[in-house]
Amino acid sequence: MDTAAIRGEWIGRVVDARFPLLAWLGGSGQSAVYLTELDGDRSQKAAIKLVQADDGDADACIAGWTAAKTLAHPHLMRLLHTGRCQIDGQALVYIVSEYADEVLSEILCERALTSGEAQEMLGPVLDALQFLHEKGYVHGRLKPSNILVVEDQLKLSSDSIQAVGSRARQSEPGSIVEAPELAAQPASYATDIWSLGVSLVEALTQRLPAWDRSTQKDPDVPQSIPQPLARIAQECLRSDPARRCTTVRIKTLLEPGTAQAAADTVPLPTPATTVATPPSQPASTPQSSPLSSPPSGASSTAPSRPPSGFRGAAIIAAVLVVLALIAFEALRPHRKTPQVPASSDQTSEAASGVPAPPQAATQTAAAPPTAAAPQPEVAAQAPAATQSTGSAVASSPVPAGSGAVAQRVMPDIPAKALATIQGKVEVEIRVAVDASGTVSDAVIESSGHGRYFANLALEAVRRWRFTPPQADGRAVPSAWTLHFVFRQTGAEVTPVETAP
Repeated sequence: MDTAAIRGEWIGRVVDARFPLLAWLGGSGQSAVYLTELDGDRSQKAAIKLVQADDGDADACIAGWTAAKTLAHPHLMRLLHTGRCQIDGQALVYIVSEYADEVLSEILCERALTSGEAQEMLGPVLDALQFLHEKGYVHGRLKPSNILVVEDQLKLSSDSIQAVGSRARQSEPGSIVEAPELAAQPASYATDIWSLGVSLVEALTQRLPAWDRSTQKDPDVPQSIPQPLARIAQECLRSDPARRCTTVRIKTLLEPGTAQAAADTVPLPTPATTVATPPSQPASTPQSSPLSSPPSGASSTAPSRPPSGFRGAAIIAAVLVVLALIAFEALRPHRKTPQVPASSDQTSEAASGVPAPPQAATQTAAAPPTAAAPQPEVAAQAPAATQSTGSAVASSPVPAGSGAVAQRVMPDIPAKALATIQGKVEVEIRVAVDASGTVSDAVIESSGHGRYFANLALEAVRRWRFTPPQADGRAVPSAWTLHFVFRQTGAEVTPVETAP
C-alpha cells in the first residue's frame, strides 16, 4: 500500500457506505489509519484502520479481530466493527476502534517521559499484557504508537492481538522493534516482553536501544535510565527468549514492598485445641481470624503443631469442661431466649440456648477461591464467629440503627495472579452508599503497592448491596471502608461502617 499516495487522496471517501475517512492519523507500508465517525443520532469519533491483504491474509485478519473483540479489559482498546472493502481497486480489510485522545509516539516526538511517568505507564500496560497472556494471546505489536490514551485511560491497541504460537506478520523485519526470534519462530509471550523493553527505553530516551543483531550480545541499555527501570529493560531485552523476565517479575521489580513482605511475615502456627468460653465470661485473649496478623513477639521458629501429650491433655480438658457446662445448663432454670438470626453453623446453639460443644480448631491452608457468587450478609449474628476465606459471616452483632452488608461480591482473581503475591497485599476501598443500599461511589483509599488487586477489589465492590441504616424511621445514606487482604490462598474482606 502506497501510504504516501493515499494519505490525501482517500480523505472524503466512505468505507462500506458507513465510515467516512475524515482525516489521516498515520500508517505504515501495509496499513493506513483515518479518523471516522460512528452512525447514530450523536456523532462519535472513532479510528478506522485499512489493511491491504490478499484473500488468505484477509481471512486471517478478520478471524484475529473477531477473536480480539471478545477480550474485554479496561486497558485494551474496544474493537467496534470489522469488514472488507475496496478503494481504487485495492482489496482491503478494515477495523473500527475507539478514538485515542493521545498517542505515546506523538508525545515522544516532543519529549521523553520522566521516570515517574514511565512507571505509571507500565502499570496498565502490564495489566493488559498479563490479561492477554492468561487468555492465551499475545499483543504482537507493542510499541509507542500502540500505547494510547482514551478519556484519561491508558490502553493498548487491540488490532494486532493474536493467539500465542501464531505466525506473526513482521511490520519492521530486521529492526530492533521486532524480537530476534520472530524471523524463524511464531509469536510468544516473550516477544511481547522484548517489545516492552524496547518501548520502555524509547519512552525514556526518545531513541531505540543500540544493538548489533549480528552478535550474540544483548542490546545496550543507556546508563542514564534510573533503577528499577534500567533493570527491567535489561531483563526484557535478552536475546534468548527463555531468559527474559515475565510480567509478574516486572511487577515485583516495580513494587519491591510486596516481595519484602514475604520476609516480614511470620507463618501462623497451627493453634492448639481451644475451649469455648461461656457467653457470660469474655475470653481472656481475642480469637484469631485469617485477617489478623501474628503477634509481634511471635517466634518464627515456633512448632507448627504442639506436642502430642499436650494435645491429649487439652482434648481431655475440653471434654470435661463441656460436660460441666451441659450439667450446669440442665440444672439451672430455663428462660425462653428470643430468636436471633444466625448462620447455619450456629442454628442449633441459638435454638436451644446451650453453647455448642467446642471442636478442635485446626488451621489449614485455604484453597484458592473460585469465582465468588454474591453472598447475602446476615443482618445480625451471634458474637462467636471467625471469618474464613470467601465466607460472608459478620464478625459482631449489628447495633440498632446501623446499616449492614446485604450482598458482598468477592474479586475474581486468576490463580496465576494470586501466585505472584509474596506475603500479603492490603487494599482499602472507601464506599458511599445511598438510601436504597446501592453503592453510589467507590474509590481506592489505599492500594498497598498492589494496583492490580486494588482494581479487582474496586470492580467487585461496585456490585455490593447494603441494608441502609435508619434515622427517624427512614433509611439514610451511609459510608463504609472495606479492608481487603490478598494472599496466595485467596482474598478476605472486613467491612466497617464509618457513617452515620
